[in-house]
Amino acid sequence: MKKIFILPLLLLLVSCYNQERNCKDFKTGKFTFTQVINKVEKTSTFERTENLQIETFEGKTDTATVRWVNDCECILQKLHPKNIQEKKSISMRIMTTHEKNYTFEYSYVGEAKKEKGTVTKTD
Repeated sequence: MKKIFILPLLLLLVSCYNQERNCKDFKTGKFTFTQVINKVEKTSTFERTENLQIETFEGKTDTATVRWVNDCECILQKLHPKNIQEKKSISMRIMTTHEKNYTFEYSYVGEAKKEKGTVTKTD
């Protein structure tokens, strides 16, 4: 009989937990993103304005347009793609925010496979 009362209480507690999402704080600024590629940790830096993102990775700089769908989601499109893969737009959604970083998920537009990462704001 006690189990019947515990389940609604647990559901109530879980539903009250609301992850912080102050996405507007991360729409513009300077950032770093570290990821593991072929078991090696690599870091890129980028600066984002309301409409552009300029990223530097391994000495190469790339520019993409940024189109905000809402405060927490945007679409990135490279300005000068070098191949068919780079022509694909990337969908990015901020999942949670903290003081100086945010976690996000991203994928090519239209593809189901999503990757996750954490970005740190440096300015």
